[in-house]
Amino acid sequence: MIRIGVLVSGRGSNLESILKSTGSGPIKGARVSVVISNRPEARALRVARRYGVKAVALPPGSDSPDRLGASLATILESHGVTRKEGLVLLAGFMKVLPASFVELYRGRIMNIHPSLLPAFPGLNAQGQAIDRGVKVSGCTVHFVVPEVDAGPIIIQKAVPVKEGDDEDSLSARILRQEHRAYPEAVGLFVQGRLRIVGRGVQVKK
Repeated sequence: MIRIGVLVSGRGSNLESILKSTGSGPIKGARVSVVISNRPEARALRVARRYGVKAVALPPGSDSPDRLGASLATILESHGVTRKEGLVLLAGFMKVLPASFVELYRGRIMNIHPSLLPAFPGLNAQGQAIDRGVKVSGCTVHFVVPEVDAGPIIIQKAVPVKEGDDEDSLSARILRQEHRAYPEAVGLFVQGRLRIVGRGVQVKK
């Protein structure tokens, strides 16, 4: 049984898609052991508790990179999400992970981003897509590396940008694909079918 830790900051819709998919769903052989937020008031913590999952707010003073990494590692390890056997998922976690933490869990941290990376990394990806007039956007699940939104890509889902779209309408359609892509990527990891090769990911049959 692979234990998963999910890092959140907001409403928790991707968290809920993961929770619905564990156990008997697409993510068989894994369970979410802990959900951690940098915001004690985050709705995602309430989502976790509704599913019977331990919900933890980071302690005060965890803002510096060193303290953030140490706090996360301590909480994850104490809930069985180990650097050798666990999996860490970023689901709207609005803090940049320190490089030391990423190296500790390297190859075992995933993130989902609302664009077809490497296009439009960072914040406000949907707004960037609208501003640039692209015809296709989407979402990307990737492994996390110290550089923001630059890790090996696991899965991408394309979403057409429609005439008259604004940031909200595009974001809503992308989010529906995120809810499909993230459980799919986690399921591949749990099945042992992902292999990082250079800057890419091979999916075993």
